[in-house]
Amino acid sequence: MTTEALDALTARLRAAGCVFAEDEAALLVEEAGDDAERLETMAAARVAGLPLEQVVGWAELDGRRYAVAPGVFVPRRRSSLLLRLAASRLAPGAVVVDLCCGSGALGAALRAREPGIDVHAADLDPAAVACARRNLPPDRVHAGDLFDALPAHLRGRVDVLVANAPYVPTTAIASMPPEARDHEHRLALDGGSDGLDVQRRLVLEAPAWLAAGGVLLVETGRDQAARTAALVSGAGLLARVHHDDEIAGCAVSGERPG
Repeated sequence: MTTEALDALTARLRAAGCVFAEDEAALLVEEAGDDAERLETMAAARVAGLPLEQVVGWAELDGRRYAVAPGVFVPRRRSSLLLRLAASRLAPGAVVVDLCCGSGALGAALRAREPGIDVHAADLDPAAVACARRNLPPDRVHAGDLFDALPAHLRGRVDVLVANAPYVPTTAIASMPPEARDHEHRLALDGGSDGLDVQRRLVLEAPAWLAAGGVLLVETGRDQAARTAALVSGAGLLARVHHDDEIAGCAVSGERPG
């Protein structure tokens, strides 16, 4: 592609509201290669508002690319906090569960860090399950509602349980960026009136699935962290709030006493 053509593409993306238009233009060109028709299809989709990750078909997490699909929750940079907290607890043979897994990127990234773990993932959304089966061994991705989806033999054996459950209050969804609000399934976003409906159910059941010394890690909003921690403490787990201001990440951990 000529410099003039690349500049024109950048200007087109910028006019559509893409903040990082220059970087996005370069990425689209790289993805399309010599296929001018594919480049135009991707550029038109991005200009129309489709999230960049869905346009190119992947999202990056922990330095690796993972498949994403239309409607499926796109991994955010802030989830790197959840990933780091979980990674610090990994050991060969550890049983790791990624609940509300979306694309399965968290579970896949943990498996990439420690290939010896026994990882499972689950989601209620069929589109998410299909996508996660592209990033993880298909037989380790389960369809269903929270713990109902998991094999019974994992009960009481989970060492690390990560969950990026939906935590956006219903009334706040309308004010979310259009890329999320309009292009990710509401099931992956809506946490009920206060954003904690799914967390309440998840935290209540989690202790029965954790091994002694196992840990629950839940992403949450900064303004919700104290309430999430209270839920975790109320379930008999040792709660702690974690922040990463650089990536606007917030998570709550809950350890089952050994």
